Amino acid sequence: MLEADKLFTGSIPENYDRYMVPLIFAPFAVDLAQKAASLSPGAVLEIAAGTGVVTRALAPKLSSDARCIITDLNQSMLDYAASQQGFDDRLEWRQADALKLPFENAAFDLVCCQFGAMFFPNRISGYREAKRVLKPGGRFLFNVWDRIEENVFADDVTNALATIFPDDPPCFLARTPHGYHDTALIRAELEEAGFSHVVIETRAEQSRASSPRIPALAYCQGTVLRSEIEARALGKLDVATDYAASAIAARHGDSEVAAKIQAHVIAAA
Repeated sequence: MLEADKLFTGSIPENYDRYMVPLIFAPFAVDLAQKAASLSPGAVLEIAAGTGVVTRALAPKLSSDARCIITDLNQSMLDYAASQQGFDDRLEWRQADALKLPFENAAFDLVCCQFGAMFFPNRISGYREAKRVLKPGGRFLFNVWDRIEENVFADDVTNALATIFPDDPPCFLARTPHGYHDTALIRAELEEAGFSHVVIETRAEQSRASSPRIPALAYCQGTVLRSEIEARALGKLDVATDYAASAIAARHGDSEVAAKIQAHVIAAA
């Protein structure tokens, strides 16, 4: 992962929430929230919360006396997440680095993280921090994307942009969001961090959109891929987005489109 892969700035948070969340994140957020709620946690820490899709799914399922601290490294993402959440005195929003959590040992029943572990500069350190702040018997619940070939629209966009920029293809999607898919490595890193019981479920869903342009907009303008495109061709973001949309239409049709998305869901204790 490059340092720039963490920079969700400018209009990216709004486009991320508008396009990426319904396209690929919502079904996995519902799944993660259901799994989290089934544990009946009293104290929850969410790390790498992004624009708050898990928070919005989980908060209604928590007990009235539960508390939940929602964190993200990126303040602009966290600010956007808080703006989308109605007032709830059980929730607290804090900027925090997952590798240096500003919380006491054994403070939480549950630590959850949706599609954030891939962005940790040192995953074992991040996992050790999650373990440190968990109470005895607490759970670390998170998900990561499977390989890019199992996530069709992401693969379509990546291949389309490689055609436009053959000498220097933008590889953010393959490199970071879809770059941490080896379940044996995930298990080994969790165990090295101190977790002794690790369960990994591979889960497939359908990504749906009203037109091919929606996934093109989502990936090209709602992720750090935007910065990569603009760095290669200033002023050509819309051209690249249009080309990606055309590639999706050629493969999936020019009206409503649907394709496979797949992720690993991990529970560690």
